[in-house]
Amino acid sequence: MVHSAYDAVELVSGVPGDIVAVAAYAGRLLVAGKDGSLRIYAPPGHAGGGIPRDGPYALERQQPSLWRRGTPLAMEVSAGRELLLSLAECVNLHRLPGLETVAVIGKTKGANLFAWDDRRGLLAVGRWKRLTIFRLDSGREFVEVKEFGVPDTVKSMAWCGDNICLGIRKEYMIINSMTGALTEVFSSGRNAPPLVVALPTGELLLGKDNIGVFVDQNGKLIQDGRIIWSDTPASVAIHRPYAVARLPRHVEIRSLRAPNALVQTVVLRDVQKLVETENCILAVLARSVYGLLPVPIGAQIVQLTASGEFEEALALCKLLPPEDSNLRAAKESSIHIRYGHFLFDNGSYEEAMEQFSDSHVDITYVLSLYPSLVLPQTHIIGEHDRLQDLPELARESSDVTDDMEPYSLQLHESDDKSPLEIKKMSHNALIALVKYLHKKRNGIIERATAEVTEEVVSGAVHHSSILSESYRSKKPNKKRAQTHTSSIAREMATVLDTSLLQALILTGQSSGAIELLKGLNYCDLKICKEFLEERSDYMVLLELYKSNEMHREALQLLNQLVEESKAEMGKNVFNKKFNPQMIIEYLRPLCRSDPMLVLESSLYVLERNPSDTIELFLSENVPADLVNSYLKQHAPNLQSTYLELMLSMSVSGINPNLQNELVQLYLSEVLDWHKILKEEGNWTEKTYSPTRKKLITTLENNSGYNTDILLKRLPQDALFEERAILYGKINQHLRALSLYVHKLQMPERAVAYCDRVYEEGAQQPSKSNIYFNLLQIYLNPRKTEKEFEQKIVPVASQYPGIQKATKVRGARMGKKVVEIEGADDVRFSPSGTDSGRSDGDGDGDDVSDGGPIMLNEALELLSQRWDRINGAQALRLLPRDTKLQDLVLFLEPLLRNSSEHRRNYMVIKNLIFRANLQVKEDLYKRRQAVLKIDGDSMCSLCHKRIANSAFAIYPNGQTLVHFVCFRESQQIKAVRGVT
Repeated sequence: MVHSAYDAVELVSGVPGDIVAVAAYAGRLLVAGKDGSLRIYAPPGHAGGGIPRDGPYALERQQPSLWRRGTPLAMEVSAGRELLLSLAECVNLHRLPGLETVAVIGKTKGANLFAWDDRRGLLAVGRWKRLTIFRLDSGREFVEVKEFGVPDTVKSMAWCGDNICLGIRKEYMIINSMTGALTEVFSSGRNAPPLVVALPTGELLLGKDNIGVFVDQNGKLIQDGRIIWSDTPASVAIHRPYAVARLPRHVEIRSLRAPNALVQTVVLRDVQKLVETENCILAVLARSVYGLLPVPIGAQIVQLTASGEFEEALALCKLLPPEDSNLRAAKESSIHIRYGHFLFDNGSYEEAMEQFSDSHVDITYVLSLYPSLVLPQTHIIGEHDRLQDLPELARESSDVTDDMEPYSLQLHESDDKSPLEIKKMSHNALIALVKYLHKKRNGIIERATAEVTEEVVSGAVHHSSILSESYRSKKPNKKRAQTHTSSIAREMATVLDTSLLQALILTGQSSGAIELLKGLNYCDLKICKEFLEERSDYMVLLELYKSNEMHREALQLLNQLVEESKAEMGKNVFNKKFNPQMIIEYLRPLCRSDPMLVLESSLYVLERNPSDTIELFLSENVPADLVNSYLKQHAPNLQSTYLELMLSMSVSGINPNLQNELVQLYLSEVLDWHKILKEEGNWTEKTYSPTRKKLITTLENNSGYNTDILLKRLPQDALFEERAILYGKINQHLRALSLYVHKLQMPERAVAYCDRVYEEGAQQPSKSNIYFNLLQIYLNPRKTEKEFEQKIVPVASQYPGIQKATKVRGARMGKKVVEIEGADDVRFSPSGTDSGRSDGDGDGDDVSDGGPIMLNEALELLSQRWDRINGAQALRLLPRDTKLQDLVLFLEPLLRNSSEHRRNYMVIKNLIFRANLQVKEDLYKRRQAVLKIDGDSMCSLCHKRIANSAFAIYPNGQTLVHFVCFRESQQIKAVRGVT
């Protein structure tokens, strides 16, 4: 990093005597000679201000013997206060520009150096082993503030905030100007004297041999802060952004920014001093003064950019004056762009993207470095095209833009790299591009979204204004011209998202591409679709379809992928990547928005994964009628599967129409199966197929189906168990029990049927009748048939297909064997159990033609269900030759229970009678109450005397009112209650 930062110009030459001190004031040079005189030099035609570059300085004025005693060792100008501080025999203070003596600090006699703090007006003077601090009071005199003792003579000194850094012997120390506390820092090296230099930031530069170390105001080292000079400096001057050191053979200039590289070397021998001024550095020789005049910042930037020192060039841009903000921004942008190209060509892709980002160049310019990416057609003008329109760039912009096009092609035209290196570089370049686009994306997407929102709002306002105008006037209005809304932000967002998706895929970040598509994105559908199909990245392609609401295309692709996956893995085995569960998960969010599409696309998974598919329909509340009707039309083989799973998985069950649909499907299949077995001669009532088991279970556990239609479809000579269940659903219990006992010969099923009816409470008025009906079937089949016929004839006439049952005379009722108390009060009504309507076909085959009684089954029923059967009715029904010993198991618990109930009823009766007596006694006592009424008795409502009026007494026996007042109060309460 070597460039021309300063021009060395001889300002003063041929001074009569040796120069001991120099200062600058108002563009003039104040030169102090060894003889104690002060010469003032000014350039020709100078009218004040900074130090000019044209021509040598001429002697303007001379002040001989300004310092009467001693030779001045140092001078410093306070421009703001217009004062000249100098150190000769003691510290002197002169007024500028007239050089009148203002003050002489006698206590500083013998001092060897001083440090001036112009901001606070504080002066620190080192004299022998003492450090004295003075404060300038009213600009006329110094007042002593503090005085501290130090270990030895102070050789170098500088202010740093409230502290002062001292160079004593070969050590550096920090002393607090308020308390005098000393803190050692470090040594100054083996041979070099201590050198303390104050920086504009308040920090310090301390010399250690040929190294300059940066420390803070407390003496703590600053990380990575050091300047390595080519030799040990005698003194250092600071002129931002450079540090200028006086070395034995030359003046060396280095940057204050890490790594503090060498900037320039000025060959000036025998330099006695370096003096800092506002505009330049003064190099003092024995009898001449050179000015190190800074080269203009713009020219330095051009030099650094041309030599590839972009960091230093950008740092110098910060020093441009604020009034040149446009020029500064243009220079920085051009440098960032050129620096980015330099880094890109050298393989530092992420650093290059940072430079492009800082340059605020359009992303289209950066994407031009990646010709393999396909971008949508836009009307965006790139930043590199607009750079040509900035006149402020002058030399720099033309140089940069000329080099941009070759830079963008070098990556792809390089022939000296192996294919492996090119592949690796391209991958790294794409990784850097992904990070760059992610960094830029938030701002671009926000602008695009705001643009869309603005268009929607403006469109709504425009529409409402048209409507309002049409209401105001009936005359036809001219159509308002639509304002064109720029779509630059959306085009930029489309370019960004499309290129980002491609870069993510090319770098193997498919998951990142999916996350991009899940959120708000502006990816170009056509380009991205072709790109993903070319690389067979179907997971991302599915998400692309989904983000663009192309669900039908996504589901078609997903079905195809699942089929291919199954073909690759083998029969009934799916790849983990693509399986039917993916289709179900894709359909889940569509159930509410597009149920028809869900139904069309669910046939595949309904065949292979029915339970999960039905769970999907149930959890997402897809209308069951819609699903059933669709399956009935397009996939009838799946209809029963859907209804079965829905019935088993739905907590609230399914509606009656669907129940009836399911039962009809089962029945159709069972009838076909029955027809085949009957033709083969293998049919029996105890033959069950899986479908018949499902039919029976469904009939028993549900009641929403239509029993009328089902009974008509059942054959007359088969499927008696199904018919019995249907009879039970319509409360035709007698017919159902007859089928269980005589047709199916399953007495245990008949008993279980009676238990279920009893426990369900279907016969609340006479629960025991259901068991009595079963007894009738056991003991008197002909009587049962007759009563059964009398009951169902009116109902059967409603159905043309029901034939009239044959009448059979019933046998006489047997004599009563034993009489139980209370039996005469029971009124037996055979119609109580069959109060419902009949839904059968009612032909004579449903019941037997009579036969032997089933006494053993009847006695077993009585012994097991004695508590649910009316004993008197049961005894009347038993045959006369029944032995009493066979009834022990029935009568013993029955009589015991009857006796127990009688005793309980007697106890309750006595308790009620006693309570009645207590109530009567209380009534007598209350009727004996006496209330005395005299002439002073008052009405509690109207507060008037009772006198001879009719009166009423409240139940508490104390409140006395007129009867008229009482009646009126009751009427008022009644009216309020009504209102």
